[in-house]
Amino acid sequence: TATNQWFLPAVRGDIPPGCAAHGFVCDGTRILVFGGMVEYGRYSNDLYELQASRWLWKKVKPQAPSTGSPPCPRLGHSFSLYGNKCYLFGGLANESEDSNNNVPRYLNDFYELELQHGSGVVGWSIPVTKGVLPSPRESHTAIVYCRKDLGSPKMYIFGGMCGCRLNDLWELDIETMTWSRPETKGTVPLPRSLHTANVIGNKMYIFGGWVPQSAGGEISAHDGEWKCTGSFSYLNLDTTEWIGLISDCQEDKSNLLPGPRAGHCAVAVGTRLYIWSGRDGYRKAWNNQVCCKDLWYLDTEKPPAPSQVQLIRATTNSFQVKWDEVPTVEGYLLQLHADSPVPSAGVPVTAVPETSVLSSQGGSSLHQSPQSLPSVPYPEMKVDHPSQTNNVIPNNNANWEPDAVLKMIVKLMWEAKRLRHIPSLLVQVSLSSNSLLKVEGKDKVTAPENKITQETMKNHADATGFKESNAPSLLPVCTSNRQWYDVGIFKNNSAVVSQFYLLPEETLNFSNKMGSANVPDYRLLKKQDLFPGTVYRFRVAAINGCGVGPFSKISEFKTCIPGFPGAPSTVKITKSVDCIHLSWEPPASPSGNILEYSAYLAIRSTQLQENPSQLVFMRIYCGLKTSCIVTAAQLSNAHVDYTSRPAIVFRISAKNERGYGPATQVRWLQ
Repeated sequence: TATNQWFLPAVRGDIPPGCAAHGFVCDGTRILVFGGMVEYGRYSNDLYELQASRWLWKKVKPQAPSTGSPPCPRLGHSFSLYGNKCYLFGGLANESEDSNNNVPRYLNDFYELELQHGSGVVGWSIPVTKGVLPSPRESHTAIVYCRKDLGSPKMYIFGGMCGCRLNDLWELDIETMTWSRPETKGTVPLPRSLHTANVIGNKMYIFGGWVPQSAGGEISAHDGEWKCTGSFSYLNLDTTEWIGLISDCQEDKSNLLPGPRAGHCAVAVGTRLYIWSGRDGYRKAWNNQVCCKDLWYLDTEKPPAPSQVQLIRATTNSFQVKWDEVPTVEGYLLQLHADSPVPSAGVPVTAVPETSVLSSQGGSSLHQSPQSLPSVPYPEMKVDHPSQTNNVIPNNNANWEPDAVLKMIVKLMWEAKRLRHIPSLLVQVSLSSNSLLKVEGKDKVTAPENKITQETMKNHADATGFKESNAPSLLPVCTSNRQWYDVGIFKNNSAVVSQFYLLPEETLNFSNKMGSANVPDYRLLKKQDLFPGTVYRFRVAAINGCGVGPFSKISEFKTCIPGFPGAPSTVKITKSVDCIHLSWEPPASPSGNILEYSAYLAIRSTQLQENPSQLVFMRIYCGLKTSCIVTAAQLSNAHVDYTSRPAIVFRISAKNERGYGPATQVRWLQ
């Protein structure tokens, strides 16, 4: 879970000297750094590898090319990763051996560096290319993009510096090693250097950099006046059309946009773009340049649908549920559907909480889900509509209007105190097609009470859940949206559900009011408690700065019926050479005498192939003991469940005078 807190890792090994204007790529959990300016103004051509999983630095020495020399010391080059190869282009070299007497030489040489899998490199090579090479430059950008329907990866180089700033675009077909100048549509961004370029989807986003200081709309490059910019554009890499999002002269009196800067860094995480630091200034004011210390992000599209809601534990009047985390989101909207009749009291409930078992070499212990999962109750919903109705945030088929961008860009400027702890959410949602969600850490949030009973959280044995199918059901979305009720907005990917909000008859729920400003005040709404022995359907959607994403597939769970025993708890699995040992604790709420236990194993079957969501179980134990042996022969029939991480599924339930109660489900991770 993100903490929004900087930390300084304790690195070891061949720690490189501090450097600037170096090349930097991230390949899984390793980072490669090449070249740059190091101490005393010296240029470097050293290559370092950081294993971020161990914070271990290593200086690596690639083999020289079979023809030609290895890359000379340089700064301001581009260093791009695709597959198992890095591509080095251009940069600035110093012709003088004296670092104090700089004789600049702009480069346009091109190298390929082959990587070894996991760690280490093979060596440099100089690819034979066709077409006209881009002109020499430094402080340019280079990205690699591979169109989904056409498998040929392309590298795009944009802008840079060669005595003057550039705004030309070059394309390299990596398969044929052919350089070309693609024809573009739209307004090309101003010439620039020390900008950033990032690929999200099929778009290359260009932000900031040094650009010409314009006077009366004319570019005055000849007089050498340059300034930093906060302009923002993207190039559609499929149509090669430039789209301007924030112009260079756009005013930002409300401080809603990142300020002008150059030499910053930008990284794409999923569909979110983060921008950090940089410096702002004019060419004629080198001594007065300002270093930026702000962190911003931009959500470029709504988040994807989360995984199906899974049950951890159920009681007679509550569920503890979870779903897989969606990266870079601010929260989750959880809804339930309650139109099923209450079943007769004599029907046993065969329902199962989710528990994870972590495999280890010697044996494995079972880690039940946390006993106390923090949730965020409904925050106050604030509506913030654009002043003009036509200023909509674009989708892939629409141009972005500058005023709409003011509603779109999201700022996270963390000061030292706020970085340490963000205790709660304040959600500001513009409920229309141009939904903006802005999340900042606040000391206090006025929000409705979200009732969570402590007994539910503490009681292991009140676990139950699925209806007779013993698995989450994949059900069609109900045609009547009025039957879906909001449970709440949760910051984390888990929730305890004991109530839901009843909306007035004339008011639709949150998810269906995306085009209306009449958002109900949830503090004023009535709450409905869950009933025993009742089937409830659940769905969840993720929320980010662009709004509420699509809902997950639907799950169906059932609350416990009073009088039946609770589920066994504290399940442990120990592995030996030819079998495994299952053990568990009796239910904390037996509701009488426990007559026997049954343990089940999910097995492979043709029925499972036809309907993967309906697990088929075989009983592997029945008796009074709270432990059993699972033989290798039994395990050979096991079904491996891939709904999240691969796992073998067991269920254990207890029986009293009224019958079997809910089962505890455990997933033994493989």
